[in-house]
Parts: sequence; C-alpha cells; structure tokens
Amino acid sequence: MTMPDFQLDPRLVRRRAGRAASGYATVDTLAREISRRMAERLDYIRIEPKRILDLGCGPGADLATFAERYPGVARIAIDSAPAMLTQARGEKSLLKRLMRFGKPAEPDFVCADATALPLTRGSISLAWSNLMLQWLHDPLPALKEIHRTLEVGGLVMFSTFGPDTLKELRASLPPSQAEHLHRFIDMHDLGDALVGAGFSDPVMDMEILTVTYTKLDDLFHDLRTSGSTNAALSRPRGLVGKKHWEELRSNYETLRRDGRLPATVEVVYGHAWKAAPKVLDDGRAIVRFERKPG
Repeated sequence: MTMPDFQLDPRLVRRRAGRAASGYATVDTLAREISRRMAERLDYIRIEPKRILDLGCGPGADLATFAERYPGVARIAIDSAPAMLTQARGEKSLLKRLMRFGKPAEPDFVCADATALPLTRGSISLAWSNLMLQWLHDPLPALKEIHRTLEVGGLVMFSTFGPDTLKELRASLPPSQAEHLHRFIDMHDLGDALVGAGFSDPVMDMEILTVTYTKLDDLFHDLRTSGSTNAALSRPRGLVGKKHWEELRSNYETLRRDGRLPATVEVVYGHAWKAAPKVLDDGRAIVRFERKPG
C-alpha cells in the first residue's frame, strides 16, 4: 500500500499548501468537479450523520454543501495548513456572527495532521476527504485514524489521484535519476489499506478525466497555484537546466490535438463502513448475547 522508494516531505507539503491558500480557489475547477461527483455517489448511500468530518478541507468549499444536504448537523473542518483554515473560516466579525442567528452553526476549524486527529473515538458519523490522501506516501495511518474516530456504522468517503495522473507529463520528462514528478498510489492498494485499517465492505472505483490546455505553461501555473508540485524527498534540489526544459516541452508538444495539450487525471473514489468490532484493543474476542424474540 506504500511506495518504499517514494517518500514525501510533510513539512514541505504543508508549507506549499499554505502558500497556495489565497489563490487556490482560482484554480480549483477540477477539485470542485470531483467533489460534485463524490456527492452524486453519496446520493445512493443511506446515512443520517450526526457529525461530519471534512478531512483536508482546504479553503472549505465543501462545507456549505454539507450544511445544505444535512441541515443542523455539526461539521468539523480539519487541515494541516493553517492558511487553508484561514481561508475556510473567512474573516467573520462579531457583527457577522450575530447576524447568523437562526442559520446553521459555524463549523469547528481544527489544524491537525491526518495521522493524529484530535478527536475522540467514535465521535464522527461521516468522514469526507476530497483530494487529500495523495499527499501521504502511506495512507494507512490516516485511514486507521479515520476508523478510530468513526462511530460504529459510520462511513468514510474519499477521492484521490491514481497512477495515470499526469501520465503525459511523466512520459515527456527526459531520463533522470531524480524524482521530478509526484507518484500516486494504485486503487487496489488503497482498497487493501481500507481493509487493513479495519473497514468493512470497501467499494472502490476509478474514472479517467482529461483536462486540456492551450500551452504547457498553463498546466504548470495550475499546479503551482494549487500547491500541487513535487514534494518528494528525492526531488531535484538544484535548478533544472535549459536543455531539460526544452526537451520536456518538445516531447509534450507532440501530444497536441486540435490545438490543445491533454493532461490525464485518474480519479480514484472509495468508501467503506466501520462495522462493530469483533475483538478488543488487547486482542480478546467480543462475544455478544442477544435475547430471543418473544
């Protein structure tokens, strides 16, 4: 489920997310579309949550959707980048807060790492995570934390990117020993991680989206502005030479069709349930006795 030869620098991930916070909403079209498709999947699931966790909430675009879909349900927004939470929270004066009387309560905003959630066991009904897991080189610790915080019968639903994401860019890169591009975990490995974290009845599916650009610099702009740049420990630390960039651009240009350059995005969706435990934390089996009807 993890890639031993690919490790991310979590401090760099947080730092870049923080720098991207103020401009993220200008380049979040793909994230909003994936969120919409996740919501369509949620339409077919019967759940009445008492508390919702938006893990990796970014600038908080999904929070209003939850308020509309589940009126009055408490929401917790967690992100590891304080600047993202500032965007999600917005600048709310006392007057603005007073004017919200009779409207849905504000979410709780918490800055925390996905692998160490400051939430009590069984306190969440629905854990939602849109495009966060790709920033973990091993998703298992985060999935275990989600499982811990979910109540029995609770649901986790997430989206992330699969290995074919940016395959055109990967193929256009000149040969190099350095890790020039982010790597993504396979859908089947994510399914195994769900089971390893203790979840039941995992459902995984995938779809391919293609984003097109008039020029390669527009793709690079979207990646930089959204903070979606390489954070591998094995990334090149110095400046890349002019010859490298010229070869990359030349290779990518051969993919142009109808005046546009394609960028493939493999979107992986997953959801699973927290079933009643069969053993205690110390390994002892749980035996349940139920009274017969009548």
